[in-house]
Amino acid sequence: MKILILANNDVGLYQFRRELIAALLKEHEVTVSLPYGELVEPLKEMGCAFLDTPVDRRGINPFVDLKLFRSYRKLLKELSPDLVVTYTIKPNIYGGCACRTAKIPYCVNITGLGSAFQKEGVLKKLVVFMYKAALKKARTVFFENTANRDVFLKEKIVPEEKTCVLNGAGVNLERYRVTEYPDGDTTKFLFIGRVMKEKGVNELFTAMKRLVSEGYDVHLDLLGGYEEDYKSVIEENEKSGWLTYHGYQTDVRPFIAASHCFVLPSWHEGMANTNLECAASGRPLITSNIPGCKEAAEDGKSGFLCEKQNADSLYDKMKTFLALSYEERKQLGLCGRYLTEKRFDRETVVRKTMERLF
Repeated sequence: MKILILANNDVGLYQFRRELIAALLKEHEVTVSLPYGELVEPLKEMGCAFLDTPVDRRGINPFVDLKLFRSYRKLLKELSPDLVVTYTIKPNIYGGCACRTAKIPYCVNITGLGSAFQKEGVLKKLVVFMYKAALKKARTVFFENTANRDVFLKEKIVPEEKTCVLNGAGVNLERYRVTEYPDGDTTKFLFIGRVMKEKGVNELFTAMKRLVSEGYDVHLDLLGGYEEDYKSVIEENEKSGWLTYHGYQTDVRPFIAASHCFVLPSWHEGMANTNLECAASGRPLITSNIPGCKEAAEDGKSGFLCEKQNADSLYDKMKTFLALSYEERKQLGLCGRYLTEKRFDRETVVRKTMERLF
């Protein structure tokens, strides 16, 4: 069976879906279509064929998007896949429409709603209309949390019987193991993610500056590529001494091991994989009280939940964490590991996905 995977970047596909891809490769031919990146070669080494397909992830130029739709139509005609699996908004919409018109079976993964669903308006209406067209003939529509699924049901984008809610992509519990909790006088907070406003970096910087000004011995390690222009802001904060920017890292485990607490004050998520990886590694979480984040942390037991877009709330939770003893912090992390083992084992997610793909 020939399977075609459409996605908008190599990082998310390889880092979070490689176990699923490995399972598919046992019995099927797999081709991935996405923009070339450094993790394409590992995908090819696994056995995937690769097609370099440019995707403008954040742009809303209709002419560029029409070109993507035509590219997908051409791919389908040339490859004649037996099944197409799509990830992220543009591959979901334009790949879904292409599959529907070509009458090729397809499954769609909603990895997050994106900013279009955050407020009512013309953009949301347009995206809802496009999703309805794209998903009309989908075999299965996967969601990473029930809240996102319920939005699609409310908007009548897809019937409930076609939906399947997974616990995100899950986490590889063998790759992310509990590491020794660090000591030291300086409390090291960690952020991993795209550097952009909607990940809550402004609130995080504000909270950190407030803590530093009040005399707390804290440091923030920031990992991730720039999605927006934060270079000058980060360089200024680095000069102040409380921030170190490490850029994008292919292996985040050493940084998790060196941290005392992971912080992700995101505005919206499908299921934040970084929360799961850090919790699995035995690190407490401070994250937003929103779908896609709150599932990974039990407030007061394995971490703390703050209000999104609220620097004061984030500051309060970080201050609460700082008041804990070494053993209390360590216990939060161990509770997080237990939670990921119980709810987010990637093997379970892969098995459930395979059952609904075919």
